[in-house]
Amino acid sequence: MIDPKEYLEPGLVLHGHRCPAMPLGLRAGAAAMNELGVERSGAGTLEAILELGTGHCAHCFADGVQMVTGCTFGKGNIRKLGYGKFGLTLVDRTTGRAVRVVPRAEAQLATKKTAFFTEYRMKGVPPTDVPREVVQPLIDKVMSAPDEAILKLGEIHEHPVEKGAEDFDGFVCDRCGEMVVARYGRQVGDQHVCIPCQQVLESEA
Repeated sequence: MIDPKEYLEPGLVLHGHRCPAMPLGLRAGAAAMNELGVERSGAGTLEAILELGTGHCAHCFADGVQMVTGCTFGKGNIRKLGYGKFGLTLVDRTTGRAVRVVPRAEAQLATKKTAFFTEYRMKGVPPTDVPREVVQPLIDKVMSAPDEAILKLGEIHEHPVEKGAEDFDGFVCDRCGEMVVARYGRQVGDQHVCIPCQQVLESEA
């Protein structure tokens, strides 16, 4: 069983500030992992599909998911759908089994009525400037609540898994001298270049 409390402190370091949304991502990710019976992804064994958009409230949820599941931008096994929602679908790439977890709307609405939001965040105060005594009770509540009080878990289902191999082929751009993954290379005249250099060369033509 994955215990999200073990990932709270490193999650706060990764995230950079205290808020209730990052811990909620820890809880959602851990609940999905425990439902599937999987371990944290050290390579690409899991895939996290988030329904988040960009720049909206509680977007910090994503960092909690990354921290606890091990699904990261660098490993290429986390992505956003841009729905502006807080659903997480966690996929076990080895079996194709998946589960969707979503925070309960009533729990999120209750949090938005607290001073953390009404007196600070909604008035433009950066999260790093919110007093710890204001935000810590929210973190404690998220981390101690039973799963069923803050999360809805869907049924385990089958999910299509794309099994692409890592690309180790690369070249050095003839114009800027930087390393480029081969499939992103472009030919401009007799020069083998990267995409930005292609754009520059074509604008100069």
